[in-house]
Amino acid sequence: MLKMFPKTHITIAAAATVVVSAAILMSPSADVEAKRMSYTLDLEQGKASAIISQKPQQKNSTPAEPVVADQAAAISPETSVPAAPELAPRLSWQTFDIKSGDTLSSLFKKAGFNDGTMLSVIHGEGEADKLQRLYAGETIRFAIGSEGELAAVELQRSRLETLKINIQEGTYTGQTEVREPEPKPAYASGTIDGSLYLAAREAGLNDRLTMELSGIFGWDIDFVYDVRKGDQFEVVYEELYLDGEKFSTGRILSARFVNRGEENIALLYTDSNGDSDYYTPDGKSMRKAFLRTPIDARISSSFNLQRRHPVLDVVRPHEGTDYAAPPGSPIKAAGNGRVQFSGWKGGYGRTIVLKHGDNITTLYAHMSRIAKGMKNGARVKQGQTIGYVGSSGMVTGPHLHYEFRVNGSPRNSRTVKLPDAQPIPATEMARFKKHTEQQVAQFETFRTNYQHLALASDN
Repeated sequence: MLKMFPKTHITIAAAATVVVSAAILMSPSADVEAKRMSYTLDLEQGKASAIISQKPQQKNSTPAEPVVADQAAAISPETSVPAAPELAPRLSWQTFDIKSGDTLSSLFKKAGFNDGTMLSVIHGEGEADKLQRLYAGETIRFAIGSEGELAAVELQRSRLETLKINIQEGTYTGQTEVREPEPKPAYASGTIDGSLYLAAREAGLNDRLTMELSGIFGWDIDFVYDVRKGDQFEVVYEELYLDGEKFSTGRILSARFVNRGEENIALLYTDSNGDSDYYTPDGKSMRKAFLRTPIDARISSSFNLQRRHPVLDVVRPHEGTDYAAPPGSPIKAAGNGRVQFSGWKGGYGRTIVLKHGDNITTLYAHMSRIAKGMKNGARVKQGQTIGYVGSSGMVTGPHLHYEFRVNGSPRNSRTVKLPDAQPIPATEMARFKKHTEQQVAQFETFRTNYQHLALASDN
């Protein structure tokens, strides 16, 4: 009977029989299988067809129709089984916490590699050379291949930033990967009893957020002298989450500070150019053209045009404000400007005078040293360090002497009306209003929820 069919058809039938037998042996039992497949052979046409039957139906259920899957291509003797995909080489990792005194060379040796391998890595492509900058507290990992070769290096600088170096075609290539945390808004409020610092800690704000809060309102409020018992604050800020866990805090989104009964509101706004700053709800900048104080320190001698000089013991106007601070404390430029004078200035000692526009100058005296680059004509930015507290010149102890002059006449820097920074431009106002209305609504929602929780806890 076999002679009735061509040899090719017989070969096909044999191959199909092997496939069917293997499928039957390897298929699951009827209790667990989802589908069962059977095959039919058409020796005349040289085709194999598969009939897929559904899982046996429960009683009283309608039986499913079988599904026939015809093979588009005939099985031929030349058909080959696809090769299994190659498995990635297995790597073993060695991890080291970087400590003070560790060097890149010593870390490579701990992992079993010499300086030659280290040089090959840091002289690689991309950002591989950044591996040379190590800091205590970071973590470094070495991936070792099956033959003991160095396959990769990872330097985890923080939970957000990792430098990854992999070997590609014999060359090490580095790239920094930065993860973006997920920000979620959070709310805190408090009433000042002793100081802003203590009240903020009690409200759950960390030191960085407290400093940011004081910086936002620092142009209008002197947090050393103006804050009173009973002053209140409210803050909406970002909590940052990574892998579903809170790990840090971000920016302050909006804040309210009531000082001596006067309400101050600040809203964070990012304009269409991507620049962010804090503004009042009507679009005025919270930032002034000048800092109220160029240093974070207590006042040792106030502005007084009738003051008796402590060294000369004669009545001589004190045309500035003195701030007592440890030697070496940084001194900040009160505003943008140019260096008009830098050097020794008689009884002022080491001094810098900055010119701001046409009619305002600020003077910083008795420095221990002047910061680099502070030469006549140099541009400076508000908040830039221009020098360090000292006791040069005619003084009795280390402090900063700060003067604020308008058209050459001295003004009390603590009370003079400071010019505002640029407000929201008219072309940006519609966009600003839409954004800040959402912020104010968010603020009110947080406040209402907080008050309800406080009432519930009291009851």
